[in-house]
Amino acid sequence: MPGTYALVESPVQLLNVLEWAHARTTGTAGTTGTAGGAAPGGTPGPAATTAYAAAGDRAAAPGPAAPGGADAPLAPGELTVVVLPPRNATTRGQLLRMSGLARDEGHQLLWREVRGPAGPGAWPALARRLRTADRLVIGDPFSRWAQLLLAGSRTRRVVVVDDGTATMEFTAQLSRGEPLVRWHRAAAPRGARAALFAPVARRALRGLSPVGGRQVEVFTAMPVERPPGVTVRRNDLAWTRGRFGPPQTTGGSDLVGTSLVETGVIHEDRYLAAVASLAAEYGVTRYLAHRKEGPEKLKRVAALAGLEIVRPDLPLELVARTGPIGRRVLSFPSTVVHTLPLVLRGTDSGVSVCEITDDWLTDRASPRAGGFLAAVIAGARGAHGLPVLPVPLPPPAV
Repeated sequence: MPGTYALVESPVQLLNVLEWAHARTTGTAGTTGTAGGAAPGGTPGPAATTAYAAAGDRAAAPGPAAPGGADAPLAPGELTVVVLPPRNATTRGQLLRMSGLARDEGHQLLWREVRGPAGPGAWPALARRLRTADRLVIGDPFSRWAQLLLAGSRTRRVVVVDDGTATMEFTAQLSRGEPLVRWHRAAAPRGARAALFAPVARRALRGLSPVGGRQVEVFTAMPVERPPGVTVRRNDLAWTRGRFGPPQTTGGSDLVGTSLVETGVIHEDRYLAAVASLAAEYGVTRYLAHRKEGPEKLKRVAALAGLEIVRPDLPLELVARTGPIGRRVLSFPSTVVHTLPLVLRGTDSGVSVCEITDDWLTDRASPRAGGFLAAVIAGARGAHGLPVLPVPLPPPAV
């Protein structure tokens, strides 16, 4: 049925849908864009890295809303957020909390269990509902669930909001017309299931491209390449800053956890040694765990580094804004090195980014991984002036 529908699978995606809705109703979203290319194989080259570093530093002037376009104003009650929850219990808990905030903002919510035994029953009705949507807002363009729904929709207006640093890779791949593959994967999925899904993926990629009169917008806090014909609008986390805080800051340092171990990008032992080294060097007292980190790993973090483990029940951007938060926040290259400087603007808290060297990478890591992480660091340094901290570690055991 007509209307604007947002598809989200994580708390951060839902947060950025709320930011987009706020910008669309207040007219505060600015336009931005970058130039620059990427090296073959998907690893950002020097031009792309320079573009990443420069784009977020621009004070984007508000761009005009095209009547009836992807960036058209949002009417009260027009947005329906469709939550497609994963099975991870921590993620589901954060999604429930974020859903409550979305309802508080006057948006409608649909919680649909598309995974597991209930999926076959929930899917057809949801697909029918979205087929004639006026506008679709996509939280994760790499998601097969989102691609299935997009491939079956006739909408001519598509918005992609941030799913973290993955947006940088999405816009780069869209610019080059490549299949959408997450940056930490070595190659596109193969096998019978992948072959069966390939036509859907191709149709979804066309649905994310500004062809045949389709209007495509990317709403992002990341410094990105601007694909030809795509409108890029700046997400400066205005809703978060206006709704929460300012936070109380503590005298110590906090370290933000990462899921790079869980995704197979870096060695766990190297990561744990780095956490212990940073804790000793910079007086870190709290470890703000990523929602995908498991209890056994967090026990090792606490034992090796002597840190208090904090399990946030909301996205870190909201946790930081409500406080308490360390006067210094350390993070490995991730989304928060671009979002926390925005939400902590005007407070006593600052953010530093910690280097990851190639000897941390596993054999399973994508060949693009090292270059991508370096681009995230360069972008944070260029856009927000973040200090980059080396992590002194002994050489890995042979």
